[in-house]
Amino acid sequence: MKIAQWMEQSGVAFGTSGARGLVSAMKDSVCFAYTVGYLRHLAGLGEFAPGTQVAVAGDLRPSTPRILRACVAAIEYMKGVPVFCGYVPTPALCLHAFARGIPSLMVTGSHIPADRNGIKFNRARGEFLKTDEAAMREQDVELPQGWFDADGALTAPVELPEKTDVVPDFVARYRDFFGADALSGLTLGVYQHSAVGRDVLVEIIEALGGKAVPLGRRDSFIPVDTEAVRPEDAKLAREWAADGKLDAIVTTDGDSDRPLLADRAGNWLRGDVLGILAARFLDAAAVTTPVSSNTALEKSGFAKDIRRTRIGSPFVVAAMTEAADAGFVPSVGYEANGGFLLASDVKRGERTLAALPTRDSILPMICALVAARREGKDLAGLVATLPQRFTLSDRLVEMPTARSRAHIAKLAENPARGATALGFTKSCGNLSHVDHTDGLRMTFDSGEVIHLRPSGNAPELRVYVEADSPERAASLLATGIEAVGAWRDAS
Repeated sequence: MKIAQWMEQSGVAFGTSGARGLVSAMKDSVCFAYTVGYLRHLAGLGEFAPGTQVAVAGDLRPSTPRILRACVAAIEYMKGVPVFCGYVPTPALCLHAFARGIPSLMVTGSHIPADRNGIKFNRARGEFLKTDEAAMREQDVELPQGWFDADGALTAPVELPEKTDVVPDFVARYRDFFGADALSGLTLGVYQHSAVGRDVLVEIIEALGGKAVPLGRRDSFIPVDTEAVRPEDAKLAREWAADGKLDAIVTTDGDSDRPLLADRAGNWLRGDVLGILAARFLDAAAVTTPVSSNTALEKSGFAKDIRRTRIGSPFVVAAMTEAADAGFVPSVGYEANGGFLLASDVKRGERTLAALPTRDSILPMICALVAARREGKDLAGLVATLPQRFTLSDRLVEMPTARSRAHIAKLAENPARGATALGFTKSCGNLSHVDHTDGLRMTFDSGEVIHLRPSGNAPELRVYVEADSPERAASLLATGIEAVGAWRDAS
């Protein structure tokens, strides 16, 4: 069958960050087929042949080792050489693979619950783009006879190769650019939960001269979402910050490619605010970010070239690469979840931070912490230097994607009438602009924004808002969630 048929049959489809699905649907046979299709696509591009190394890694979900073994079986079936990089952050895997020009894949479900997982595929020197996804869908894959039982499980045991340690190079990336004393004098809480990079983050802080205080380590998987912070995570940060001993708190999502940074009072910074701070610190000439990100970027005025895209790192990668090719360097990108990407090298004196065109959680947090110190401020003071626009987002869970799309399509037929019916115009004024880049983004006469979009990774409807104060943004978000809540039960 073609990979497109495997997707339809299994229910494991491509989202904004690779293949995602229920663990029960991600059978060994499905993961094997996907990996074979991926490698056949790369073979057509000249990036894979028998004997080619393929780097693999995974997060800390219970299902990850099994899926990794199925992927390794596929690599070996295609006569490739699997390189097991361990259970490490996605950007650490990518740094290793991109530097060597070899394909790589990460078994991770990112921030979604543990009953789901995924596989993120990469090209030899960058992320899988939407054009790659389309081509991979057309690959024909037939399972080898006798390899799988009736339930799709591998019939013979598959061992993961001996681990290749990629962490030292990942740590050195930040130490060599920022310096061994960049965080000296700072005490940083590290919310470890079940993030795969929880120990690496401690190591990086200490390598830059800071003091790391591990917090909240868990054995069971915790779905920390850096874009829609759980109330319990907000409460934990405030409790940890209460004694005033921490200068900031840092954490990441499950595969540690998305950051979450809290100030000394335990207030988590929005990822699209963190992205602006990092881009400004790096003197970026071009900044690419999805349409849902805070418009304080444009109001800040430091970037010569700003590009807005659909949500998802493949879209950001494509646009920021175009900016770099057009001569706008440094060219960077970031997402509302905080993931930060480099399309070009960044130079500071004799130090160079090499391009890494995939989501990175470490870089933006260090940039913000170092920038605050240089300006003699704390994080809250640094954020206050930006134009005051506030974004929030939340999700309507267990909302089938098809249903979300149907309701948004109907709303898009007459946005003004739909906004009125949902109560948005009563709250925000008349509708002044509609953006169809990704979902439906409505801007009102008040300057306030309500953006509705089906999630690309899970059966959820995302609601994004923007306003001139945090209180108004919170009120607007509550209005938005309540208004679309009826869609979940409607036909």
